[in-house]
Amino acid sequence: MNSFIFSERSKARLDEFTSMTNAELERYKENAAKNDYCKRSIVEAMWYSIAAGGKRIRPVLMLEFCRICGGDVKSVLPSACALEMIHTFSLIHDDLPYMDNDDFRRGKPSCHKAYGEAEALLAGDALLNYAYEIISEGSLEAEAKVAVISELSRNVGINGMIGGQVIDTSYSGEMTGELLLEMYSMKTGALLKAACKIGCIVANADKSKIKAADIYAEKLGLAFQIIDDILDISGDEKLLGKPTGSDKESGKITYASVYGLEKSRKAAEKLTKEALSELDNFDDNEFIKELTMFLLVRNY
Repeated sequence: MNSFIFSERSKARLDEFTSMTNAELERYKENAAKNDYCKRSIVEAMWYSIAAGGKRIRPVLMLEFCRICGGDVKSVLPSACALEMIHTFSLIHDDLPYMDNDDFRRGKPSCHKAYGEAEALLAGDALLNYAYEIISEGSLEAEAKVAVISELSRNVGINGMIGGQVIDTSYSGEMTGELLLEMYSMKTGALLKAACKIGCIVANADKSKIKAADIYAEKLGLAFQIIDDILDISGDEKLLGKPTGSDKESGKITYASVYGLEKSRKAAEKLTKEALSELDNFDDNEFIKELTMFLLVRNY
């Protein structure tokens, strides 16, 4: 299964969408730092974490769902960049000492290690707010802007990513398998849902496609986090860009620590298969199916 390779067509689309996202993010960086030396240090801290790498999975998903629903990917690109900023904000805050206390992220010192805790906290806050500024000042029609901001807010807030982090920090010693999956659905799955559904919304997709995208992202998010758990136990530190075994060292209960590597792998495979079945509701789905398979077999 680890021998999976993208087709040339899919590899080209992945490279195209990743390059589009990175170029647009760079443009937003330049705009943020323009004509104001007082904020250059915070902009530097913001983009330190954005530029650290990452697979840009969430922007790519948003662009692709827009495309397969018949939309113009350029119209959803600002929203895709905004979502990546929100994702980066969450990583900066998750790494802080009073959260997950991680010293490394994507092979580099975490933002708070590079810039200090106060600057990292402010950089995360700034990214979150800049994301909504980008959407509100963008070229989408007002109704579409409201729909995008509503979807993002719902998936970032207490019923989404932040709510999942609350479960993670409040019930770390009392975690059951059921509660783990609820946390994964919120902490990891929520932003993936936002990515897929916003792509559909901006393309004016019908309700059945938005529903299929929602179910797909739910399954994908659970599988994605279970694979992360597996990699923390058995992954290659050089590929991951951070030390393995951090979950065990910090006493964190994960799906892999509860059910073991073999059962966890099978659970991720089952969830991925269910996610793939939802993609049959979309035409021209070769790339999104290959991307989904890649996320199952990835080693970083």
